[in-house]
Formats: sequence, structure tokens, C-alpha cells
Amino acid sequence: MSMEECKGNRTRARVLLPMAPSGADEATSMLPPRLYQSCVSGYREGPSGKIPQVASNLKWEDHWGTIKARFGVGRMHYTVDPGLYALGQPDEHSPILVTANYKMSFDALRGSLPGRNAWILVLDTKGINVWCAAGKGTFGTEELLRRITASGLKDLVNHRDLILPQLGAPGVAAHIVKKLTGFKVHYGPISAQDVPDYLDAGMKATPAMRRKDFPLNERVVLIPIELIESLKAAFIIIPVMLVITGFSGREGFLQNIIGDGVFTVYAVMGAVIAGTVLNPILLPYLPGRAFTTKGLAIGFATAFVLLWSRGITPHSMHALLLGSSWLLMIPAVAAYLAMNFTGASTYTSLSGVKKEMRWALPLEITAGLSGFAVWIVSRIIQ
Repeated sequence: MSMEECKGNRTRARVLLPMAPSGADEATSMLPPRLYQSCVSGYREGPSGKIPQVASNLKWEDHWGTIKARFGVGRMHYTVDPGLYALGQPDEHSPILVTANYKMSFDALRGSLPGRNAWILVLDTKGINVWCAAGKGTFGTEELLRRITASGLKDLVNHRDLILPQLGAPGVAAHIVKKLTGFKVHYGPISAQDVPDYLDAGMKATPAMRRKDFPLNERVVLIPIELIESLKAAFIIIPVMLVITGFSGREGFLQNIIGDGVFTVYAVMGAVIAGTVLNPILLPYLPGRAFTTKGLAIGFATAFVLLWSRGITPHSMHALLLGSSWLLMIPAVAAYLAMNFTGASTYTSLSGVKKEMRWALPLEITAGLSGFAVWIVSRIIQ
């Protein structure tokens, strides 16, 4: 999961009944997947047209696409066409697995099933992963009903079982799917890598398959996209603060930049690193339950280290103001960036995120702006 910029992943999406296609866009969206996608190796004839065939072995370009998406390159367009796919050589007895059209989710599923034959029904989640899409409603009942109908599943298999990822459960009303299509929804394991064992056990999940933790490796892979997005803002803020530094202070423009401007760059970058790198790495060990509290803790620690390394102590009014400004700004920025990880953690909820944002955002904005104002004053009083 990228830090996939989603809040409230586990909330129940609003259930909608299927609607008849309305207009050319709706009709086009129900067309079978294209055969010339990079992941497609062939096709099979089906009741609703040609069904693209895919393999479980991922190619170099699949791995490269994942790396680029992790760094935010083409992230919102990293998709496969929604619709029905054939993994291997499935027949009327093969299982039907449902996933999102975010290609990383699609690849994780097919890549976990080497040597297996299965039907993969891909829902149009607008390029969002299953967990986030379930909370937003795109991995939902209405979309599932439409794909069942459009793909002709009833004429393709002799069973009526659909296997959905457990994290997609908040978006799907299983009883409505059963009532309107006859297909029974089974919620498979959380992790795609457990799907083979789940199938071999007769679609029975062990307690371990139902439990989701948030280990270090899963936290670390979220860092690149958050870091890069934060650096975009930092590269706008830093030049502005450097200009202010250059035109203020006791020395000339270049002397001020060399003397105080370098520390300004370190401080801004330190705040970004604290919120996007140190926070996810140290997440279980930081105090507090709220992500804002954790961000404040690592932000204060970063600020103290930077001030100590610079030798800034409250020995004068200027030093007191300068130190206070960074003790306000760095934790505020770190806490704000830390909140971005609420959408990818395994223990947040929509109500909890909303509650945190109500008190955290005003605090972060007030602290950040106050710190900036104090910093301006510190540049004048020297």
C-alpha cells in the first residue's frame, strides 16, 4: 500500500444499487479490457468478447513501473483496464478473484499465484488500491455488480463464488451481491501472498491471514513518495527564506546567506526528514497514539539537535527568538507531514482521523505561522 493518500480506509461505503448505463462514457467503461496492455500475453474467447490472458511471472517493466509509482512518477495513471482477465488457463471450475485496477494491486495478486489458473475480475477503482478504494466507495457494491454483468461470469463458470480481498469488505454489501447476481462473496486473506494457501484450504482463512501488522519494510516503502512531495514544497519555501535571510541581518547579502542561510536550509530539510523519514521508521517507538503527537515528538527532537549543533542558546534576545522560531516551525511541519501516514497505517479509522484533524491542523498552522513570524522578528533584532 502507498501511502496511498487515503483517509478512513475501513469505513463502510454507501451502498448503491446497480444503475443502467447512461451515455457513451458508461458504455465505453464496460468494454472488455484492451488486449495490447503490457501485461497481456494473449486472449481467450468469452461470452462477452475476448478475455485478456496474463501470467503470474512479472516482467522487468512491471517491477520498474512499481518503482516509479513508489516515487510518485505516473502514480495516478498506474492502472490496468477494468474487466475480466484470465490467469493461466482457467476453466469453468476455476476461482474468481476480485481486485482493484491499480496495477500494483493487480500485479501483487497475479504474482502470488505461480502455476495457478484463475479468473481475475478487476474493478474500476480509479487507480486506487483496494483498501483506500473501499473507504472511498470505488471498490464497492455497484461497481462489482456492473462488472459481474458486463463480463458474463454466469455463463463462464459453473459455480457462484467470488473471492474478494478482506480489506475490500468495507465497500461491498455481500448480501446485495448475492441477492442480485446469485454470487456469494467470500473474503480472502489480507495479503495476496496468502491466497494460494487460502485456496488450497477450501477458501478458509487462518487467524494469521486475517491479521494485518505494519512492519518496518512496509513503512519504509512509503517514504519515497511522501518525501518527494514534501521536497517540492520545501524547494519553494527555502529560496523565499534565503532571500529574507540575505536582505536582513548585520552582514551583506552573501555573508548573511553563508552565515545564517545555510542553517535555514538545514532546518527546513530537517523538518521534512523528521516528518517523512524518521517518523515512519520510528513510528512504534514514538510517544502518543495520534500521528500528530508522534510527529511533534520527533520534530522537537530534531529541532533541539539542530539548535545544539548550531550552538544556539538563549544567551541573547536574538538567540532566544531564533531558537523559539525553529522550536515552533520544525515540530509543526513534522507533525503535519506525519499525519499523511494515517491513510496507510493499520490502526486508523475515518472517525479517528477526522477527530485528530480537528485539533491538529489548527495547532500545526498556528505554530508554523507563529514560528515564521518570530523568525522574521529575529532577523530584525540582532
